[in-house]
Amino acid sequence: MTVHSSLAELIGNTPLVKLNHIPQSLGVKATIAVKVEYFNPGGSSKDRIAERIIDAAERSGQLKPGGVIVEPTSGNTGVGLALVAQQRGYRTIFTLPDKVSESKRAVLRAYGAEVIVTPTDAGPDDPRSYYQVAERLANEIPGGFRPNQYDNPNGPESHYYTTGPEIWEATDHKVTHFVAGIGTGGTISGTGKYLKEASNGAVKVIGSDPEGSIYSADSLADVHQYDIEGVGEDFYPKAFDRNITDDIVKVNDAEAFEMTRRLAGEEALLVGGSSGMAVASAIKYALANDLDENQLVVVLAPDSGRSYLEKIFNDDWMRANGYGDIVDRTAKPSLAEQYLSQPSPDETAGKTVSES
Repeated sequence: MTVHSSLAELIGNTPLVKLNHIPQSLGVKATIAVKVEYFNPGGSSKDRIAERIIDAAERSGQLKPGGVIVEPTSGNTGVGLALVAQQRGYRTIFTLPDKVSESKRAVLRAYGAEVIVTPTDAGPDDPRSYYQVAERLANEIPGGFRPNQYDNPNGPESHYYTTGPEIWEATDHKVTHFVAGIGTGGTISGTGKYLKEASNGAVKVIGSDPEGSIYSADSLADVHQYDIEGVGEDFYPKAFDRNITDDIVKVNDAEAFEMTRRLAGEEALLVGGSSGMAVASAIKYALANDLDENQLVVVLAPDSGRSYLEKIFNDDWMRANGYGDIVDRTAKPSLAEQYLSQPSPDETAGKTVSES
């Protein structure tokens, strides 16, 4: 009999799934496989960093019994932290920018967290920003602890010790390229470092970045707001090691959202917008570099599309935000309407040839 003592024991060992339709339709010769991180118990790759960060904080004395975990998040890190915090008796407070979907906010509240929403357009140094609000609360609340996923080395280390080895073993050491979105930078830095070491530098690590983020911007003047959630930044976190990435591929909101909808409709992968962005980057890179049949590209898909049903997968939201053409391109003709518009057998029964 196998009975797990906590959900934390189920984190990791997520599957790799080959894309069988979209890359081929676009002329990609290389194999593209997606590491589906929504199989983690909290529904995202951020589950991986929570336990390691909390363990380290307990050992150092930064987090004591009865403490309060306060963190700025786009949702997924909050869920991972809440899972572990629940079982160890910690309260949680998470600050989120207002572009984060209501679904993500509801999930955090369901796990018992307190959620504070702040303006998306507030810069990192603005006292109204979700970074600064979290910092102030962590300093003022007795027993407050801010994990600081943006600078905490335990974030990249969790991916170095779990995500990287999983990909290396699951591909029988044949992975040639690794693609991941850059948010805090921990996922791509930790996973990429392991894969480069394991392959003696042969694996290429490709960052995926939303248009408007600092990582792919030519200058600070090019940094601006974008609709993709949970990825990109307007500052450089310490968790990101730029030396690990071999290239960064920029994707705009429309490209990311169209790919996200196609992944659900054509590959049965209901993933979030940052996952669609990462797959779009992988395809762009494969085509631009003429990757052949001998190349195996692994793309990390951070979370599920269930948190975006009222946005990316909502036709009304898409049209209202300027993405109506994507709705039209990804929509399939209604088979039911086609048949319902025709007369039923009962209606045509008994008619003469001249009447029909």
